[in-house]
Amino acid sequence: MTDAPASTLTGWSRAPFTGAGMTYDCFEKGSGPGVVLIPEIPGITPEVLGLADHLVDEGFTVVIPSPFGVPGKPMTPGYTIGTVARLCVSSEFRAFAVGVHRPISDYLRAVASDLAERTPGSGVGVIGMCFTGGFALALAVDDSVRASVLSQPGMPFPISRARRLDATVSAEEFDRIAERAAAGEVCALGLRFSEDRAVPRERFATISKRLGDAFEVIELDSSKGNAGGFGSTAHSVLTSEVRDVPGHPALAARERVVAFLKERIA
Repeated sequence: MTDAPASTLTGWSRAPFTGAGMTYDCFEKGSGPGVVLIPEIPGITPEVLGLADHLVDEGFTVVIPSPFGVPGKPMTPGYTIGTVARLCVSSEFRAFAVGVHRPISDYLRAVASDLAERTPGSGVGVIGMCFTGGFALALAVDDSVRASVLSQPGMPFPISRARRLDATVSAEEFDRIAERAAAGEVCALGLRFSEDRAVPRERFATISKRLGDAFEVIELDSSKGNAGGFGSTAHSVLTSEVRDVPGHPALAARERVVAFLKERIA
C-alpha cells in the first residue's frame, strides 16, 4: 500500500504575520487565487505539506499559518499528545467552550483578508482540518472568504450533546455566515468518515440546518469491510488517509475540494 502524499518546506517562504494582536509565522507558496490552509494537530506535518503542495500545483497561492507545532516535524504520538495538551488550555482556542467566539479566528481572518487583497479571483478559500476544521466556517464571517472547507472538524471535543451539536462559532458569527450563504456570498464543504466519533454527524446537521444548500457534505465510508479499506479510526480525510491511487475515495474527496475552490474563487 502506498503512503499518504507528503512534502517538505522546500520552496516555501516564511515570515511572521501580525493580526488581532497575535503574531505567528506564515508559510507561502504559489500563484493564483488564494487559499488559507490551517494545519491539523500537531502542526504543519509532511502530510499537511503534501496537501499544500498539491494545491500549489493546482494553481493556488497557499498560505499556511503556524499557530502551533513545529513546522515540518513528522507526526508522532508523543508530539500529538503534547500539542493537544497545550491547546486545551489555550485561551485563543477555547477547546471545550460551546457557542463562543474564539480569538484565534480573528487572527486567521486577518490572514485571509491580507491574502485576498494581493491575489486574483473573487476572494479566498479556507481549509480547516481536525482541531481547526471549524475555523474554516468561522472565517466565513469575513467578506473576503468565498469558500470554506471543513475537513473532519473535531472541536469542541464531542464529550456532550451540546458539544456534538456545536459548529465552532458563536451565535452572532453563525447568523452572519448564514446571511452571507443565503445571499450566495459563501459556500461550505464538509468532510468526515462515517465512523469517526471525534467528528459527530450532529455537527454537520447543525450547519446544514442553517446553511441549507450552501453546505455540501462528503461522508466517506469507514464501516467494517468498506471498499476503500479505511480502518474504523480513519480521521484525516485530506492528508494521512489519501492514497495516490486512481479511484481511491479520499483522493476523490481531495479532487472535489480542489474543484470546489476553483468554482468559488478562481
